[in-house]
Amino acid sequence: MHAVRRPLARSAPPVDVREAEEFLRLFHAENRDAGSLQQRLDRVRYEIDTVGTYRHTPEELTFGAQVAWRNSARCIGRLYWRSLKVRDLRDVNDVSGVAAHCVQHLRMATNNGKIRPVISVFAPETPQRPAPRIWNEQLVRYAGYRNRDGSVLGDPRYVRFTEALTRFGWRPPAQRCAFDVLPLVVETAEDGPHMFALPAELVKEVPMSHPELPWFAELGLRWHAVPVISNMRLSIGGVSYPAAPFNGWYMGTEIGARNFGDTDRYDLVPEVAEKLGLDTSREDTLWRDRALVELNRAVLHSYRQAGVTISDHHTESQRFLTHLAKEESAGRKCPVDWSWIVPPMSGSQTPVFHRYYAEGRQRPDFLLDEDATRRALDGAPPRFGTGAKP
Repeated sequence: MHAVRRPLARSAPPVDVREAEEFLRLFHAENRDAGSLQQRLDRVRYEIDTVGTYRHTPEELTFGAQVAWRNSARCIGRLYWRSLKVRDLRDVNDVSGVAAHCVQHLRMATNNGKIRPVISVFAPETPQRPAPRIWNEQLVRYAGYRNRDGSVLGDPRYVRFTEALTRFGWRPPAQRCAFDVLPLVVETAEDGPHMFALPAELVKEVPMSHPELPWFAELGLRWHAVPVISNMRLSIGGVSYPAAPFNGWYMGTEIGARNFGDTDRYDLVPEVAEKLGLDTSREDTLWRDRALVELNRAVLHSYRQAGVTISDHHTESQRFLTHLAKEESAGRKCPVDWSWIVPPMSGSQTPVFHRYYAEGRQRPDFLLDEDATRRALDGAPPRFGTGAKP
C-alpha cells in the first residue's frame, strides 16, 4: 500500500443561483408536465442559501445530461442525444463502487456489439464534500512503453501515464504488446486513489483486417469497441459532476486517421504504405493519403465483420446536418467547433466542411477536467483495489 501524498480539494464554491435558475427555466420550457416552475425555483434557492448547492431531480439529471450532449460543440454524433441512457449513481462515493459501476457501464454500452450511448453520473462536487474522480481519459486505453532507443511499444500518448502507474506498482503483462489495457484509477477524498484491473472479458476488442489485403491481419492490430470518455466533468445548472463517464460509438476516422494514423500515436501510415508498395520517396506521390484510406477501410471493415457499431465520416457528416436542421427548426442555437466537426480525412468531401456555424458555449455541457489526468502524473500514488467487478 502507498500513502496518499495529496488529498482532493476539500471544498467547492457555492452554486451560482443564476446558473441554476437558467437551467430550471430551460428544463420546464422543454418539459411542460414538470410541475410548477416557481415552486421549484423557490426550493432550489432555499437549498443553495442553506448548503451552497442543490440536488437535481432524476428527471432534471436525465434532461441535463442529454442536453449537455446536445450542446457538445466538438461532437459530430449529436443527432441521437435523446437516446442517451442516464445512470443515476449520485449516491455512489467509494472507489470500489465507482470502479464496479464503470465496469457495468462497459457491459451496458458494449451490448454485444450493438453500442448504446450511456452516461454514468456519480456524486457531484459540493461545498461539503469533493466528488469522486477518474484519472483515466477513457475507461479503456492502451499502455505506452518507452524503449531504450527512444521508440515506443504501444500508445505514445500514454507513456507518461503508464510510467506513473508503473512507479505506483502496476505490473504490465509479462509479455508486453502494443495493446495492453491500462488499469482504471478512481480517487475519492475518503479512500484516496486506487487502481483496478478491468475484467478482460468485458473489454471487447476488434482485430483488424482488410477486405482485400490479406497481409493486413498479420500486422496484429486491434482496438477497443467502446470510447467511454472519463476526463470531462458534466456541468448542469451550476452543479459539477467530475466523474460522469459517457460514450457514443466510434466514427472510423477516430481510430484509423487519429489513433492509428497520427505521427504522435501509433503512426502506422508509413508501415502500411511500405506494405502497399507505394513510392514514399516524394510527398507528391500522395503515398500518405493512399495508405491512410486503406487504413481507414480496414477499421470500418473490421468493426462490421465483428458486429460492432461504427460509422463512417461521410454518413456521420450527413447525420450532423440533420441534427443541425432539427435544432434550427426548434429555435435553438447549435454550438460547433469547426476544427472538431470536420473529419480528419477527406474533409472537403463532407458537407460539414462547406459552411459556418454558431460558436460559443451553451449550457448544460461537458468541460475538460485537466486536473484529473494531471493527478496521475504528479499526484498521490494509488493503492491497489480489490478488482473492479460488475
